[in-house]
Amino acid sequence: MDENLTPPPGHRPIEHSPEAAGGSASGDMGMTLSGAGGKTTIADPAVAKVAAIAARKVPGVYGLGAGTGRALGAIRDAVGGSDLSQGVQVEVGETQVAVDIVLVAEYGYPLTGVADQVRAAVYHGVQELVGLQVIEVNVEITDVHVPGLNDPKSQDKTRPVAS
Repeated sequence: MDENLTPPPGHRPIEHSPEAAGGSASGDMGMTLSGAGGKTTIADPAVAKVAAIAARKVPGVYGLGAGTGRALGAIRDAVGGSDLSQGVQVEVGETQVAVDIVLVAEYGYPLTGVADQVRAAVYHGVQELVGLQVIEVNVEITDVHVPGLNDPKSQDKTRPVAS
């Protein structure tokens, strides 16, 4: 019996094709896997989205992206769009991926602890859901969100009416 058709439990033998270094129709680099029954292409945006979702689940992460990117994201959200992979860059090879994450931490959480937890969550999420070996996850914390200080004021100030 062919081992590629009936893998043991928990093991998925996959042949990596030379097409993996190529890009998808959208121009995004990705990874192409060939196995029994066909091939699968995983594009960079899909990998970035998985990494972003994993990072957002970590306690102490306020948001992903630098200030300008978050502002543009807020505008996109207001008009009904969203970019779930904002603040995440990936470099996908045939079997490996490197991830760079830019985030804003929540005040009160140890920053190195947040970075370590984000790194672990991204390693786990990408390896489990995408099937790539994560070789590194670089985390850059660009700001700290202080509840109440950075939030828009909930009370409107009344202005004197000119007479």
